[in-house]
Amino acid sequence: MSQLSAWDHPEPLALDTAPLPEYGTGSLADLLPTLAAGMGVPGLTATIEELTPADRVCVFLVDGLGWEQLRAHPDEAPFLTSLLGSSRGGTGRPLTAGYPATTATSLASVGTGLPPGAHGLPGYTVRNPATGELMNQLRWHPWTPPRPWQPYPTVFQLAHEAGVHAAQVSSPAFENTPLTKVALSGGTFRGRLSGEERMDLAAEQLAAADRSLVYTYYAELDGSGHRYGIASDTWRGQLMYVDRLAQRLAEQLPPRSALYVTADHGMVDIPFDEQHRIDFDEDWELRAGVALLGGEGRARHVYAVPGARNDVLTVWREVLGEQFWVASRDEAIAAGWFGPQVDERVYPRIGDVVAAAHDDVLLIASEREPKESSLVGNHGSMTPAEQLVPLLEVRS
Repeated sequence: MSQLSAWDHPEPLALDTAPLPEYGTGSLADLLPTLAAGMGVPGLTATIEELTPADRVCVFLVDGLGWEQLRAHPDEAPFLTSLLGSSRGGTGRPLTAGYPATTATSLASVGTGLPPGAHGLPGYTVRNPATGELMNQLRWHPWTPPRPWQPYPTVFQLAHEAGVHAAQVSSPAFENTPLTKVALSGGTFRGRLSGEERMDLAAEQLAAADRSLVYTYYAELDGSGHRYGIASDTWRGQLMYVDRLAQRLAEQLPPRSALYVTADHGMVDIPFDEQHRIDFDEDWELRAGVALLGGEGRARHVYAVPGARNDVLTVWREVLGEQFWVASRDEAIAAGWFGPQVDERVYPRIGDVVAAAHDDVLLIASEREPKESSLVGNHGSMTPAEQLVPLLEVRS
């Protein structure tokens, strides 16, 4: 049961206090359209005004590298830290990930140039309206036809059609995944196992044509944060490695190139105690009227049984409202959590109730989600530690 009974809870957090992602001006969804528009790809608009066009562009996305975490570790990342200012010919600023700040959602925003309400991957797990089951959009389980789920072309596809050399350089394991197909496909996929090989090949792909758009990716920083936390030596060691990879790529840029280092989300460590980890599976108040619990610990989609939606919203606000922003589906959409508009096909994927963590707290489900409930580092919500990701630039 919750730490406090429903009638003992103070006034819930006002929804207008949630720091919304900067859709349309400074979110991950704005990055590739801005870069590709600068290369002359039709149908795209440059909305991040300070980015200067370049003939050859590489985006290096480091999974889990939050802006706040990077700024807190200058000794482990001297090269990336140098890009926070104006040295080395680069500039640094934060972007917002989008809501929720989670990998599947963010990668789809990066690759399609669309906010979650349009591309349709609005969470870690969401209900599939066709089957009534929860679908894990990172692992794509249960399997769902990819193209109807996300029908829009990627920026890489648009660039390829416009005569730009488009390439993705990542782990070979990602080449044929549904998430890659709907979010990051277009042009050529090049699989390489080691980070060094990816950096070297990304530089080669940049030089392969007069106009090139290249994407490369590194995942292990995120994995270390989840397993050991961002305060761990393991995480700091991974950050040191990422820093060397970024410098290695920057030093190989061909002429007329721009490198952008960014991320999909930040991360927060959550203590292992009942005050910070509320267990849905052991809380009868929160379970009442709930058919499915989706999302993840800091960004929940709650699907009510028929007729119970208003009751679930009321109880969740009373029980969690001091620590979470708790909204109905329509309130979250109207507030712009998922972008300026939500497509009709995406609307029923969003929970009847949406809960985004404000404090250092996690809503776990120890029986339903034992692996996710055991993670040290977590993300998903709209706090700066999760939302803000770096946009660091190097030009040649």
